Amino acid sequence: VRAALVDALETALANVPRLAGRVVVCPDVSGSMSGPVTGWRRGATSQVRCIDVAALVAAALARRNPGTVVLPFEQDVVGVALDGNDTIMRNAERLAAIGGGGTNCSAPLAWLNRQHVRADVVVFVSDNESWIDARRGSRATATLDEWRRFKRRNPAAKLACIDITPHGTVQAQEDEDVLNVGGFSDAVFDILAAFAAGQRPSGHWVGEIESIAL
Repeated sequence: VRAALVDALETALANVPRLAGRVVVCPDVSGSMSGPVTGWRRGATSQVRCIDVAALVAAALARRNPGTVVLPFEQDVVGVALDGNDTIMRNAERLAAIGGGGTNCSAPLAWLNRQHVRADVVVFVSDNESWIDARRGSRATATLDEWRRFKRRNPAAKLACIDITPHGTVQAQEDEDVLNVGGFSDAVFDILAAFAAGQRPSGHWVGEIESIAL
């Protein structure tokens, strides 16, 4: 059964669209990501963890977009070697196995800035609970500060933040080059592809993209 599921996942990967340009994907592997993707709901709590979703998104994007830079992060960027010839499931398991530590959402962007990396699309997959680099009052988040530095070197770049368990705050406010997506379904991949290609719908994209009836 497990082998059949792995085969089905590989087949489904054909439906994951390619993103326009050079891609960086940043899956959050911090301790808070070990919680269920549904949150704690009596009688309806999923066995799927937030880190499982983040790892799967990262592995799928890396497979469909050759040359993708994958930067797992917790308190800092965590080094992990993905095998481009291995299955999506195995690469996702490698990422999901990292888990632990605090959350510092600005860490991947700071790493990109230090390394002078050029990219067209940066994708975060997180529960958005960044507390190590938290700012008080009306100051911009550390993530937004690093993004602005990144934009000075990559003026056409776009930032997509997938908040798997959306709350009332975001790391970077919605803008022409910043997209916030709350919740997760397979529709996320199409939204990312449209955003990377410079397409915007008539309505606002913030909020959950799909409700799951349980």
